[in-house]
Amino acid sequence: MGKNHLILKKIKNHFKKVDPILYKAIKDLYLLEKVAPKDYFAKLCGEIINQQLSDKASATIYKRFQMLYSNGKITPGHALKLSHQKLRATGTSNAKVRFIKGLAQKVVNRELKLEELDSMTDEEVIKELTKIKGIGPWTAEMFVMFALARPDVFSHGDLGLRKAIKKLYGFKREPTRKQIEKITKKWSPYRTCACTILWQNL
Repeated sequence: MGKNHLILKKIKNHFKKVDPILYKAIKDLYLLEKVAPKDYFAKLCGEIINQQLSDKASATIYKRFQMLYSNGKITPGHALKLSHQKLRATGTSNAKVRFIKGLAQKVVNRELKLEELDSMTDEEVIKELTKIKGIGPWTAEMFVMFALARPDVFSHGDLGLRKAIKKLYGFKREPTRKQIEKITKKWSPYRTCACTILWQNL
């Protein structure tokens, strides 16, 4: 029996004990894999592109975006060399092109040291990333979840998560932050895993 299987079993048992509703909603439970630090810039670009778009639309645009780079290697230096028009032609909005170029400049200037994010707490990472124009709390939280693979993150700004909670827990109206916190608190220390369950249940 592998290590991941044992961890998933432990998480399932936790949800079974603290929240039978979430436990019954489990379809495919999996652990997120940490991204290598050299890919953090590309991951942040992907999160910026993904803002306010469907998964399908953002995946299409990101694929076009990736094709602009040599061997698909998305680097801040190369991002700065690409013209605004070339980046815009991928389907990315003018604002997002500016955000990506601004992020690239911060990384090149060493104002943002991506390799240091690993040693920071979730809150410190979010605080550091939200200093960058175009990266709000939601984008930073998605990075903490999907790039750093931190196990105990919940994003109150994610519409999908709020919709899934409304559906699963039988709220007639969108639940308040206080109501959501009451539900999500008991999922700790596995709130990231809980989020993946909620997204699957939309």
